[in-house]
Amino acid sequence: MEPKIKQSIPIGENIRRIRLEKGMGQTELVRQIQLLGVPLTRESLVKIERGIQHISAVQLRAIRDVLQTTYDALLAEKS
Repeated sequence: MEPKIKQSIPIGENIRRIRLEKGMGQTELVRQIQLLGVPLTRESLVKIERGIQHISAVQLRAIRDVLQTTYDALLAEKS
């Protein structure tokens, strides 16, 4: 089983903010992640963005790639 990343930092909030800055909807993000062969549903993305579901390392990498961002941006603490 793949390890999950606990959201003690606001990963979900960062994903949502970056996704919106790029003008991308949740459905489009999920579709592009699925095209990379990474299993993710829109419902799971909603939960990840709300911080109520842990994210796997593979999912985080796919989100980073699709949003063309960095791990630093995704894992940044609130300022």
